[in-house]
Amino acid sequence: MAHSMGFITVLSLLAIVPLCLSGKTYGGGGYLYPQFYDHSCPKAQEIVKHFVAKAVAEDPRMAASLLRLHFHDCFVKGCDASVLLDSSGTIISEKRSNPNRDSARGFEVIDEIKAAIEKECPHTVSCADIMALVARDSTILTGGPNWDVPLGRRDSRDASLSGANNNIPAPNNTFQTILTKFKLQGLDIVDLVALSGSHTIGNARCTSFRQRLYDQAGNGKPDYTLDQSYAAHLRTHCPKSGGDQNLFFLDFVSPVKFDNSYFKNLLAYKGLLSSDEVLFTKNAESRELVKTYAYNQELFFQQFAKSMIKMGNISPLTGYKGEIRKYCRKVNAY
Repeated sequence: MAHSMGFITVLSLLAIVPLCLSGKTYGGGGYLYPQFYDHSCPKAQEIVKHFVAKAVAEDPRMAASLLRLHFHDCFVKGCDASVLLDSSGTIISEKRSNPNRDSARGFEVIDEIKAAIEKECPHTVSCADIMALVARDSTILTGGPNWDVPLGRRDSRDASLSGANNNIPAPNNTFQTILTKFKLQGLDIVDLVALSGSHTIGNARCTSFRQRLYDQAGNGKPDYTLDQSYAAHLRTHCPKSGGDQNLFFLDFVSPVKFDNSYFKNLLAYKGLLSSDEVLFTKNAESRELVKTYAYNQELFFQQFAKSMIKMGNISPLTGYKGEIRKYCRKVNAY
């Protein structure tokens, strides 16, 4: 969720109103609800779960990659699987954007799931819904919370390279810029802190935080909000030049376990990315939320699930909007 720059000035959003009694969520002109495929493709969720478990067993890092893919999709034009599209014709792929280039991964896992679901129930389950289910299952597999995923999204017929470059929070953005990008999506400061907790799993590249080690403010000095012994350790594998793609755990305490260690690290000034540590150092309200989640994992899990559902409902295509792609990497031929 942390590799891009700037933000677009205008983003049209539709209100998202939970309908508690029906268990449905309204957004983007239609209803999303967990039972959407119960009759049309009852084995869909079981198929997704199987392939996510297989992928994570083969590569534990894949859980974080798949979770991140859902974030990067929803923050650009809503949760419509636009991030999966390859460049073709008039489409310039979001995979070429700064946040996704050389770092977005897991596309083959989505392909495998889509192929299996198409075999089971053709032209029924959207790639956008598969991504939402995959994010939930990746969280559960690494020890995180469970939640019912509202379903019924459809897939976009286009992508937005500029949206990917501008909307997704970057590791070197200021706190205010990051919060603004969340608010543009209808998310608030509680969602920001809770969803940032996904950095309890996964990795970041040296290029994403190098400035913190050597020249945070353009004065040739390291970031004073980074624990200096931790910074010294990071410098051993993240030199001033070279090693851009070297990987580091976002949560060095429990890197493949979804827990609240990420927030405890922030209290100790051992957040890896600047965009992580600013949650504790630059805003009083977010600082208190970091403390709350550091001391109470259950509260963090509860809010993470709520915020994931809220994020998953950003401007979905429903009804007759968009399409159900046959292959997630390309729009259907008509």
